[in-house]
Amino acid sequence: MSRMSLLSSPLLLGFDEMERLIDRVGKGADGYPPYNIERIPAAEGAIPGAELLRITLAVAGFKRDQIEITLEDKQLVIRGKQEDDKSREYIHRGIAARQFGRTFVLADGIEVKSADLADGLLSIDLVRREPDRLVRKIEIGKRAP
Repeated sequence: MSRMSLLSSPLLLGFDEMERLIDRVGKGADGYPPYNIERIPAAEGAIPGAELLRITLAVAGFKRDQIEITLEDKQLVIRGKQEDDKSREYIHRGIAARQFGRTFVLADGIEVKSADLADGLLSIDLVRREPDRLVRKIEIGKRAP
């Protein structure tokens, strides 16, 4: 039995890549680290017609050099890697050194503005610029017989 999706409508042309992105993002979402996505009110001097967004991840225990943020083909990828400290002898260990990977697919027009780590929270600011609306008239030509 073949799988049907909302994006397989004959009226939606060229959206197969988006369907693959949705499938890829849906896999591997284990819930760690927890995160928020919020809309930031525009400040004075902000870019007119732009929307500001912030992704905040709870990454307590991670240092700046243990976190990598990359933009890979419209995907914002955040990876964290901690190493075990072999010099410590634990009586009880409730805080494990662990790795994580979190991916966010960015729509066209969204740009990464900045990233900051403070008090165990990694904040990544994004800007969505209002796209220019293009209207183009298509002339109907004659087809050669």
